[in-house]
Amino acid sequence: MQHPSYLAALARDGAGFADACASAGLGAPVPACPGWSVADLVWHMTEVHHFWRSIVGEQRQSTAGYVDPTRPTDDQLLSTYRAGFADTVAVLSAADPTQANWTWSSDHTAGFVTRRMAQETAMHRWDADIAAGASKPIDAELASDGVDEFLYYMLDDALADAPAVGGSVHLHCTDVDGEWMIRPGDDGGGVVTREHAKGDSALRGTASDLLLVLWRRRDLTRVDVIGDAAAAARFVAHTSLD
Repeated sequence: MQHPSYLAALARDGAGFADACASAGLGAPVPACPGWSVADLVWHMTEVHHFWRSIVGEQRQSTAGYVDPTRPTDDQLLSTYRAGFADTVAVLSAADPTQANWTWSSDHTAGFVTRRMAQETAMHRWDADIAAGASKPIDAELASDGVDEFLYYMLDDALADAPAVGGSVHLHCTDVDGEWMIRPGDDGGGVVTREHAKGDSALRGTASDLLLVLWRRRDLTRVDVIGDAAAAARFVAHTSLD
């Protein structure tokens, strides 16, 4: 995906998020985020957008001096979110995607932030829709890109007590382009390549379902598991999602 596509996805899913939260009601629980109400989810996204538009808009090279926003009363939550979201889209749209700024990843650019915000907003839009009693998949192209982002940036952040996967895993989107092979690395992490290959186990499904399985929003029954099912389960359980 290219930068304009991320911006379009962010605009679409950020608006859809607010609509789903309004439909669910701020007091509704969020099944995908145990212990959270919709109000908590709205505030989380408000904080996330505030942080990253500050990083990009001010071209910050570190988080030093950043001040967290103050949570408003519940009756102001959605309006605060919507206003901040509009500012976030404006800041990211104005930024050169090659601009240097702080990120937690090896990619210290505004383009990384735009991609991350499109992905996180889409995932929480899905969370909000589920809270509202709906089930709308993540856009297939965006979800395939989200699988790629997960494998290259999140995969090796393993849970402290996670057992070794114990084999190679192949992921294959069935509705859009997207195939990856993950082989065990010498350092205990995974070596990711974008290719069609045979693994000890394989996960096949729509891009949305594959992404939701990786983020443990859905269980493995949502996709086809071929080969070593135990290795597939260890693979999905391996990554810390904090």
